[in-house]
Amino acid sequence: MKPKLPVPLWRWFTWCGILAAALFVFYIVFMPFWMATRALAWLADFRARRRPGYRPPVSGSESS
Repeated sequence: MKPKLPVPLWRWFTWCGILAAALFVFYIVFMPFWMATRALAWLADFRARRRPGYRPPVSGSESS
């Protein structure tokens, strides 16, 4: 069995480039969108709780 050859430098650069692009897409594009949807959901729930006669979708006393 022969020892493995070292990984070519161009593959390291390709891998680092793909990783950088993926991190950019996740943290710059997707995360703000996700946080905005969570904030809107929190705001909708907060406003619904302030209305008279609000019934929570699931209460602690109900069991399945």
